[in-house]
Amino acid sequence: MTGTEGFLGWHTRCALREQGVDTTRVAVGDGFALDQARTSIDGADRLIHIAGVNRGTDDETREGNVLFATQVADAVRSAERPPRNIVYANSTQARNGTPYGEGKARAAGILADAASAVGAKFIDIPLPNLYGEHGRPFYNAVTATFCHLLANGGDPKVEVDRELTLLHAQDAADLLTGARDESSLDDLVAHETVTGLLARLERISATYSTGDIPDIASDFDRNLFNTYRSYTFDTQTPIRLTRHADARGSFFEVVRSHGGTGQSSFSTTGPGVTRGDHFHRRKVERFTVLAGKGTISLRRLFTDQVHAFDVSGDEPVAIDMPTMWAHNIVNTGEDSLYTSFWANDIFNPEAPDTIPEVV
Repeated sequence: MTGTEGFLGWHTRCALREQGVDTTRVAVGDGFALDQARTSIDGADRLIHIAGVNRGTDDETREGNVLFATQVADAVRSAERPPRNIVYANSTQARNGTPYGEGKARAAGILADAASAVGAKFIDIPLPNLYGEHGRPFYNAVTATFCHLLANGGDPKVEVDRELTLLHAQDAADLLTGARDESSLDDLVAHETVTGLLARLERISATYSTGDIPDIASDFDRNLFNTYRSYTFDTQTPIRLTRHADARGSFFEVVRSHGGTGQSSFSTTGPGVTRGDHFHRRKVERFTVLAGKGTISLRRLFTDQVHAFDVSGDEPVAIDMPTMWAHNIVNTGEDSLYTSFWANDIFNPEAPDTIPEVV
């Protein structure tokens, strides 16, 4: 895969992690080395070309995309066992007449010719506006900019309103990896104006600021919520809960959901025992310790930094698990740990969205 360190590359690696597939990085641009690239792709089932240039002068965006494709094509043509599938993360702007669009279109032709020359299947996927967790604000995705500003107390404004065709990065990743057929692209996109997008995100932000879960009944709103949450961790984590206590005992609310399905569960955990060590691609999950003491730890995939939160039933808090972050909970006390778990969807053993990953 090229572009492994970028936004879409990270999402694609996360999607492949669910399949138990590791990726080999193919450097392009100044870091390209033909021998290394040829070795990396030799015998591969699938080569995914994501790396591109979308900022710079007209010549830089046009020729940069052409250069990257040419380097990939050279590696394909010279490989002893070329990849059987060559997948290109193209753009819907490929034929809009701009230098960027021209570069993407020429790149597609170069890759298609190389695939034909070695008998590989060429899969050209024209991606629209992408959004998703950990996108870079103030770069090329208005969703990321809106989420960043709202999560940090800003006041985003719409300067030019138009209709957007939006695709969540995890859905794009499924198309690139072959988990979804490329013909399903139209079924995965959402259409919304810039004004409408901001209004949705403002509602999500306002609701979540209280600790409540907004209405995420639709896949689009769930994806937007997961995107927004990635900009609130860990500044809005944990979520403080109000505990009411009197002679009868204590009471506190664990979750308020404003729309969509949900499933609650409960566990006891013995001293020193760890639960979890998995991640989710789309599922919203909340941990709340009801009694006992524990530590909840989280780590973003493909990074080393671990965020740990000490939790106790005496001072209840809710911790929502960011998507594509490994997480677990360990009983650090001397007594049993009682924990409430809430997820936004009803568990489906055929599609559990619970992927093993040690924190």
